[in-house]
Amino acid sequence: MCGIVGYVGHEEAVPILIEGLRRLEYRGYDSAGVAVLQGKKIEVRRSVGKLANLEKSLRERGLTGEAGIGHTRWATHGKPSEANAHPHRSGPCVLVHNGIIENYLALRQQLQKDGYEFESETDTEVVAHLISSHLKKGLRLVEAVRVATSEIRGSYAIAALSETEPDKMVVARSGCPLVIGQHKGASFVASDVMAMLTHTRDVTYLEEGDIAVVTKSSVEVMLADGKPVTRPVSQVTWDADAAEKSGYPHFMLKEIHEQPQTILDTLRGRYSFETGEADVPDVTMTKEQFARAGKIWIVACGTSWHAGLVGKYLFEEMIRVPVQVDIGSEFRYRDPLVEKDDLFITISQSGETADTLAAAREAKRRGARVLSIVNVVGSTLARESDDVLYTHCGPEIGVASTKAFTGQLTALYLLALHLGRMRNTITAEEGKAWLERFVMLPALVRRVLGREAELVSMAKRYHTKRNFLYLGRGINYPIALEGALKLKEISYIHAEGYAAGEMKHGPIALIDKDMPVVVMAPRDRLYEKTVSNLMEVKARGAPVIAFVTEGERELGKAADSVFTVPDVPAVLTPILFTVALQLLAYHVAVLRGCDVDKPRNLAKSVTVE
Repeated sequence: MCGIVGYVGHEEAVPILIEGLRRLEYRGYDSAGVAVLQGKKIEVRRSVGKLANLEKSLRERGLTGEAGIGHTRWATHGKPSEANAHPHRSGPCVLVHNGIIENYLALRQQLQKDGYEFESETDTEVVAHLISSHLKKGLRLVEAVRVATSEIRGSYAIAALSETEPDKMVVARSGCPLVIGQHKGASFVASDVMAMLTHTRDVTYLEEGDIAVVTKSSVEVMLADGKPVTRPVSQVTWDADAAEKSGYPHFMLKEIHEQPQTILDTLRGRYSFETGEADVPDVTMTKEQFARAGKIWIVACGTSWHAGLVGKYLFEEMIRVPVQVDIGSEFRYRDPLVEKDDLFITISQSGETADTLAAAREAKRRGARVLSIVNVVGSTLARESDDVLYTHCGPEIGVASTKAFTGQLTALYLLALHLGRMRNTITAEEGKAWLERFVMLPALVRRVLGREAELVSMAKRYHTKRNFLYLGRGINYPIALEGALKLKEISYIHAEGYAAGEMKHGPIALIDKDMPVVVMAPRDRLYEKTVSNLMEVKARGAPVIAFVTEGERELGKAADSVFTVPDVPAVLTPILFTVALQLLAYHVAVLRGCDVDKPRNLAKSVTVE
């Protein structure tokens, strides 16, 4: 959610901090601030709202200095206000923080008894006062941070400066990502590598509990107990240009149109036509280990959960193993029957989703093998899993997920083939046939994108409606959920996804002439059932929008609007329908004047509960 940037070097810090914060805007925020060491004093500027407000403040009261920290805040404790915005100060210490301090109330009460006054409603100010209290005892900044973090319970990524040690920054992380980069006598810190890509590609990802002392020329990392540790330097391979719009009016539209390439990138080099197998090198589970798995679990949140539901249909059909799909925030608070050696699959674009991480840790504690599908290399979930399947989608800037979702579906197709071959439920010849279908997907998605004008016309026809119902059956039921989610996320129209066969068990009461009903109806074994559901809708006067496969005739006569996708095996239709539904939601939102890249109240990476 929130974003952190930090800089220690030989250049003016403010432009570098503002540039970094701008690259983190996609995460969602409601206030922003910077702190810069100006001479011997640390000066702070904070503003509510967009970065433009902070920049205006900085123009009115400039800051100069070669070391600083910056932050974009998404409100958790306390409303959006200048007082609650980061950075926070206590004595000589100024810091920024991502995460949640769960025991902040008890700490706050103790600190108040010790004479500390609080100026904000945030849990972060507790950390600032804790560090300051240890500085007063004569500890160096790094020791003060180390002791303070041992006293707090919860999740955090922290970057701190102190007027007593102006040549360094101290950072720490637990449960929230933090990355350090270096280049030509300067050091950079951020919660996301995006913030430093224009300056360096050589980065170090901090691990759980790590603390680091960062200067212009050095980075010293230690464990929570103070013991030095070496963390590897990784090189970021994708271009900073990937974060630009490339002529598209919005990042979301650019990312929708990137999907043929991202699907190809997820597939590339990961299959063998000769053997009919998927080659996933970071999935090291053996046949013997998989044979011991009595059940497959899939746990994720939001859009990734919808991908997991598609995975259930794929795995049960292709692998013939029972699959349980859970929402991360629900899984972590019940007593699930995860058994030793079960295969536990987590899905997360960022690899930092708090609820999904907690679920993975609980599954490992119970003896399950954790396999994660993630986009961000080096993310916490990737590092803590036994096996990883990267989607290789590159940075996704639009808050509403598009290419990350189809990348996850593509990864699930590969994984289903890999596990099916391991379990001998798919023969070599069948594997080759599946691969022939998979590699067709990028070209088929391009065909859908090439008919965007039809979806623009559809959006013009229905964008003033206030309610939508999305219906799907079988493997396309999750796509109905995803299509409805995309529409509500970016257009603020109420939309509901439903299993088509369940429509008569309640939602049919809502259907009238003002409620468009979007139906996914591929030519599969459930086609006639879906047509029957559609006729029930039509009989009640609702506008029907049908998404069908080429060659379909019956629904074209009954539906008010029809969009066809290429005729493919039913198991591959989710990706094609998804791309069309993304475009429909996008153009509806644009016609309604919504900020499609940064929808209100939403954040890209949900790193707190």
